[in-house]
Amino acid sequence: MSATTEHRPTDPDSPAQALPPVTDPETWRRELDALRVREKAATRELDAIAAQRRRLPMVKMPDYTLQGEDGPVRLVDVFAGRHQLITYHHMWFDDAEWQCGGCTGFTAQFTRLEFLDNYDARFVIVTQGPIDQALAYRDRVGNRMTWYSTADSPFGADVDAPPGGGFGVNVFLRDGDDVYRTWHTNGRGTEQLSHTFALIDLLPWGRQEDWQDSPAGWPQVGAYSGWQGSEDIARLYGPHPVA
Repeated sequence: MSATTEHRPTDPDSPAQALPPVTDPETWRRELDALRVREKAATRELDAIAAQRRRLPMVKMPDYTLQGEDGPVRLVDVFAGRHQLITYHHMWFDDAEWQCGGCTGFTAQFTRLEFLDNYDARFVIVTQGPIDQALAYRDRVGNRMTWYSTADSPFGADVDAPPGGGFGVNVFLRDGDDVYRTWHTNGRGTEQLSHTFALIDLLPWGRQEDWQDSPAGWPQVGAYSGWQGSEDIARLYGPHPVA
């Protein structure tokens, strides 16, 4: 006979339709240990993927010129003396009051990047928006990363982030004045760089999005429903943040 029993909320106003079953500590520990086997296997697989990533070939890049806060800057100089560079390509829509909420929320996470200095690396944002508009938007939403514009350069389009909606992550390696592209991802591949989903996925109800595999009765809403929009980011982290 199982020591696990079903547990449902008694408060009719509870947001949850169901809760995990309640069990004894020994059963809980046994099931956690079984899950840990899969978690450790996933960790080892991620290590193997990273090892394969380190063995990827690379592609030499042209000598692009972007626009920075202080004017034109060659791609090789975006490295700021370092040998490795990560670029996040922020979606941009001309004449939009608010830019992509997903991109805005994603990049809002990165407030402390100095740790990359010890790894000879830098992480910046590149967008298709004109540099003056891009910097104004950066300040409006309280973003603290360094932004560059590729509005007058084919750089964004050439690395799979074209005008009109492209976003993604690219990684580059510098050898002298030569720049090489070593890795790229977009879509859900960017989740690996986010701490938000990692934390949310630890919660019993998870992301609560209806595409996920959840027990019957779990609270579920449409995809992206829980994401903060650009207006939320500006309110929380902009020039006049709201506690």
